[in-house]
Amino acid sequence: MTTPYVLQGSGISVRFGGVKALTGVDLGIRAGEVCGLIGPNGAGKTTLFDVLSGIRRPDRGRMLLDGADITRRSPVWRARHGMRRTFQRQQLFGQLSVADNVLVAQEWRGGGGGLAADLLSSPARRRREHERRERGERVLESCGIGPLGAAYAGGLPVGQARMVELARAVADPPRVLLLDEPASGMSAPERERLATVVRRLAAEEGCAVLLVEHNVAFVMDLCTRVVVLDLGTVLAEGTAAEVRANPLVREAYLGA
Repeated sequence: MTTPYVLQGSGISVRFGGVKALTGVDLGIRAGEVCGLIGPNGAGKTTLFDVLSGIRRPDRGRMLLDGADITRRSPVWRARHGMRRTFQRQQLFGQLSVADNVLVAQEWRGGGGGLAADLLSSPARRRREHERRERGERVLESCGIGPLGAAYAGGLPVGQARMVELARAVADPPRVLLLDEPASGMSAPERERLATVVRRLAAEEGCAVLLVEHNVAFVMDLCTRVVVLDLGTVLAEGTAAEVRANPLVREAYLGA
């Protein structure tokens, strides 16, 4: 029996004036799956990510999370129900330390006890703060950036900053993880660490992962399934080997 999709887009269409960015796109990802989304520039990959994460509403189609329609749900609602996203452009809090960037991702749950607990620094509040910082330290270690906890995020090179963004996205365990060009600017060892973290999230925590990436070799090695977009439509879908061998994909994107 086929495992149901955790996140599913059905018939997604988006227009910008007279330009069709997406036309009738169907896409779903399952728990424990790492799915790659590739295609030439202008194919609609980031637009689709914006729809999936709630930043943009589709002109047609709908989004389902565990079978429930979330098309009109906000990005905040989606994030608080287990959907996380990173962006092409780095989105760190540069004035905060790396550790605090990761801690911020857990603060939405509140500290418990309200204003009185804040003013009195209650034992329960201190315990919860300690637990969150411990969780942040474990996540930083798993992402290979544990020694950077005290560093200011704004001073990091691109590859390390990308790993901090990943750590922040998974600090509060995600059910769905959307990664927009996560390997951009990374060195080979950093890409290996990224792949290790993503595989572990999928295999051990059952996270459904969808990533957009122009490094085709990285995608083909990491992803269990690959979807190819071209001119706003799904051109092909399958395993890495099936996509590589598809003549339409080779003509539109991969080349001979």
